[in-house]
Amino acid sequence: METKKNSRLQQRLREYAKSPSSAILAALVMLCTAITFFVLLFLIVFILVKGVTHITPDLFSFTYTTENASLMPALINTLIMTALSLVIAVPIGVASAIFLVEYAGKGSKLVGLIRITAETLSGIPSIVYGLFGLLFFATTLHWGYSLLSGSFTLVIMILPLIMRTTEEALKAVPDSYREASFGLGAGKLRTIFRIVLPSAVPGILAGVILATGRIVGETAALMYTAGTVAQVPKSLMGSGRTLAVHMYALSSEGLYMDQAYATAVILLVIVLLINWLSGQLAKRIAKG
Repeated sequence: METKKNSRLQQRLREYAKSPSSAILAALVMLCTAITFFVLLFLIVFILVKGVTHITPDLFSFTYTTENASLMPALINTLIMTALSLVIAVPIGVASAIFLVEYAGKGSKLVGLIRITAETLSGIPSIVYGLFGLLFFATTLHWGYSLLSGSFTLVIMILPLIMRTTEEALKAVPDSYREASFGLGAGKLRTIFRIVLPSAVPGILAGVILATGRIVGETAALMYTAGTVAQVPKSLMGSGRTLAVHMYALSSEGLYMDQAYATAVILLVIVLLINWLSGQLAKRIAKG
């Protein structure tokens, strides 16, 4: 093994000697990779060092007070809004992607219009979504500041992301899979649900993970639609803050910085846990 590694290394060095520009490019790529890794590592270590020591049982009290600055109501609201948003957005986004890839004609003007619209929506700042949610869901539909208004605003935000990632995942499935299924007598719908979708699951889950990360980390849009009340509402029509909004509120007040760092640690753990669970689920589905 060492002999093979040494031979590969010597071969690369000879190639770099022949082409100095390739060596410079390789060095720049390695430098950028190292910078990205160390910046990410620094952020994680900084958050852990600042927040771990301030995680106390009072932070997980079901009732928020000015003494405990509990994050439990915000954590419950985050889970509710994440689940509700994904339940609505994922089926719509996946179905839209299936239509664009499997049913819509190539070069169709409708397909081009839908893709341009999705890409445009992906680039709109979240504060604009918040203003739209405030004017439409909270005011026009009379939902007020509520988890429902916030969830539907988040659905509009993550729908283009899920649709585009699912579309790319479906395109990555080889056409030979579809042709083999048709050759065995399977219909269009059966081929999609039994052959194409299972093969595209890792890419679809990647989009869901990105959408979940955007939901969990969103603040501006939810301050305009879900409100900042530090409690678990009795229904979806009640107001409540998420973890990200809770952390923003604590840090902006300047009185609960220790609790804000502790909330950041919990938020980081939740994101890592979601990524791990999604990866395990993708492996199980891929194995069949």
